[in-house]
Amino acid sequence: MAVKTILTEPNQLLRQVSKPVNKVGKEEQQLMDDMLETMYSATGIGLAAIQIGIPKRIIVMDISKEEGKKEPRYFVNPVIKNKDPLKATYEEGCLSVPDQFAEIDRPSKCEVEYLDYHGNKKLVKADGLLATCIQHEMDHLEGILFIDYLSKLKRSMIIKKLSKLKLNTAVL
Repeated sequence: MAVKTILTEPNQLLRQVSKPVNKVGKEEQQLMDDMLETMYSATGIGLAAIQIGIPKRIIVMDISKEEGKKEPRYFVNPVIKNKDPLKATYEEGCLSVPDQFAEIDRPSKCEVEYLDYHGNKKLVKADGLLATCIQHEMDHLEGILFIDYLSKLKRSMIIKKLSKLKLNTAVL
């Protein structure tokens, strides 16, 4: 397993729509292992393949709360089948939008069909943090970031701040 570099906004790759995976093989499993390692090292709870520059419809997450207990989840070609009209609000952050947080309204429950780590077809009925995290990560597959749900002013302020941060880091 290897820790990969996480792309940060602004970056055109993050705005790409990811491509479906034809089959889950060794290459995809290695990618998911690397993604998980990368996510854990960045202390995140979810990561989409595009966030490490690979435009494949793959996401990993682990929302376990217990210290030292890992419960990784793998979603290949996820598709939301149903969304609850009732909304839930969570404060979201993103490894590709470092140190920025905002309250986002999303459907409180959803059903997601996907392939697991071994390529088996699955269906999960998600609610709470799991539903929010799945929808957040699936947005990445469409080139959407959580800041896109904010007002134009707030979004541009965040992007300006991140651009400045990138510039200062590049100079060092």
